[in-house]
Amino acid sequence: MARLLGALAVLAASGLADAAPVPMRFPEGPAHGFVALSDPATDEVLAHGELIQWLERKVVVSRLVFRFTDGSLYDETVRFAQRPAFRLLSYALTQKGPSFPGTSKVEFDHTGRYRAILKPPGEEEKRAEGKTDVPEDVSNGLTSVLLKNLRQGESANTHLMTFLPEPLVLELELTPEGKDTYWVGSASSQATRFLVKPNVPGFKGVLASIVGKQPPEVRMWIAPEPAPVLVRFEGALFVDGPPWRIDLAAPRWKK
Repeated sequence: MARLLGALAVLAASGLADAAPVPMRFPEGPAHGFVALSDPATDEVLAHGELIQWLERKVVVSRLVFRFTDGSLYDETVRFAQRPAFRLLSYALTQKGPSFPGTSKVEFDHTGRYRAILKPPGEEEKRAEGKTDVPEDVSNGLTSVLLKNLRQGESANTHLMTFLPEPLVLELELTPEGKDTYWVGSASSQATRFLVKPNVPGFKGVLASIVGKQPPEVRMWIAPEPAPVLVRFEGALFVDGPPWRIDLAAPRWKK
């Protein structure tokens, strides 16, 4: 669900490391799921969300929307190809409302065309658009999909685009940490816990560590094969943001 990482406001190095897209093992198709975002300290539900996924010929389109109780909105759409490996084709994210540090709207595609509009609290609006280099393994909005396709014990390194509003590139490490037990009724199973760690590479990464502005780590739990699925997310969605938890949910039949 790194579909949940979006644009991180941090520094990044200008060079791009070698790209290595994750091969497809479990093809994506039409899906419609429900999720809830909560404060892990209090279990208070802060937002309800839907993940809707469909096919446009050979392209997979996935949209994740969170509507917060305070009126905030998180709206992310990613288009990607999946054969023989996962490749992002286009990405768009809108964040606005009191749950976020200002308003942001970013979009880019695999050709490098981009547009970013940021409105930090108490500051003037910042805009940038043009064309930039995009790594072949860029994974905005695809993190949970990639995790589902890693073999047991396997790690991966990808990249993440971020906008300040000018485009920058982060390295992203996907590493299994262990397994945790979950229950459905009285039946138990184990999900693999992954550490998802963005890094500012190079000398600027050292500076970012010194000033405490390395982007936040998050964790994701993937249920086992033969049908792996994301069952939990924990972490901040933006630098200096609060830790949030995202779990699967079900629709209500009464308001």
